[in-house]
Amino acid sequence: MSQKILPFTKSQIEEIIRTYPTPFHLYDERAIRENARRLNQAFAWAPGFKEYFAVKATPNPYIVKMLKEEGFGADCSSLAELILSERVGITGEEIMFTSNDTPAKEYQKAKELGAIINLDDISHIEYLEQTCGLPELLCFRYNPGPLRSGNAIIGHPEEAKYGFTKDQLFEGYRVLKTKGVRRFGLHTMVASNELDVNYFIETAKMLFELAIEIHQQLNIRLEFVNLGGGIGIPYKPEQQPLNLKTLGQGVKQAYEEMIVAGGLAPLKIFLESGRMITGPYGYLIAKVLHLKDTYKKYVGLDACMADLMRPGMYGAYHHITVLGKEDQPASETYDVTGSLCENNDKFAIDRKLPAIVPGDLVVIHDSGAHGHAMGFNYNGKLRSAELLLKPDGTVQLIRRAETVEDYFATVDFSGV
Repeated sequence: MSQKILPFTKSQIEEIIRTYPTPFHLYDERAIRENARRLNQAFAWAPGFKEYFAVKATPNPYIVKMLKEEGFGADCSSLAELILSERVGITGEEIMFTSNDTPAKEYQKAKELGAIINLDDISHIEYLEQTCGLPELLCFRYNPGPLRSGNAIIGHPEEAKYGFTKDQLFEGYRVLKTKGVRRFGLHTMVASNELDVNYFIETAKMLFELAIEIHQQLNIRLEFVNLGGGIGIPYKPEQQPLNLKTLGQGVKQAYEEMIVAGGLAPLKIFLESGRMITGPYGYLIAKVLHLKDTYKKYVGLDACMADLMRPGMYGAYHHITVLGKEDQPASETYDVTGSLCENNDKFAIDRKLPAIVPGDLVVIHDSGAHGHAMGFNYNGKLRSAELLLKPDGTVQLIRRAETVEDYFATVDFSGV
């Protein structure tokens, strides 16, 4: 059976659950920091390079603060994410605010913080101006439509709700220029969980080409281009991670051939990766409660889809390790399930695993992004704790598990 390497042992997990009962998400601090440094090193050549961590991936202040210490900014899409970033000391142009269908109060908060506001629609120029006024720096999100392909997670660009068309992009910059805006940026996000490095190099070329056209036609020099996120991770053991060094060198070559040669340097390069930064270094730890043998064999966990939505939502693959049985043959075929009253509450379908018994501990890999963050309370399920595995081997509680009292906290029973 193909394996993934774990940063902890069964005995360590058994010790942890004496204090923190399963299920819980566990994040590996050392691995996250090392990964952040690899990304920064890959783009060390780029003037003004900044990775804006996609807060939505792992919206925990301990994680966001850790990445701030590694030089990252914050990519925010909501009022709560703006406040979270502010509370860990990320403000001003260290924040990129990219949202859609945006309420006025969110634009107001972003402008109050001095964040870079990235508009999703040409009509939002007027909306922003009327609600809180135009800042000196604005960015537009470009949707290339059928010029680029998408994937199952983000969809085809021409069917996505995000971004400006090319004609709208040029018109938007014209409008901003007449309204006195003097600093400009350009952003796109056209794929999610993509492992082909050439996809992102082509995205860079697309934005560099647009930067040249915008300068030629509108006499506007962009201050930065944000290549977006979407860098995938190897969810399956046989997959290989995207080579960040190759990505950095490929973008550098395009930058020199297009931006430097075109006289538009320096042009800052931004990214907004989330999944790639923390995803591989988070683990959902759960315990086997029940086995069921009917038309299929089922393993029932004390975790459920409320703890990790991706398999049920996308049919996404997450590798599963049965602690202590890593070297045993995968002799059984199971559906690995939770307890929600929904038949798609499954972490795996027809998965080959070692023979399992109640009480076994399982690790669901790669839950470090879009895992706990996508939790919910259907069926009255309570969101689990988040723990941080420190470099010295100790564990820090960075979000406690919800309680029944939390669940009912917003309900007034007095009138019932």
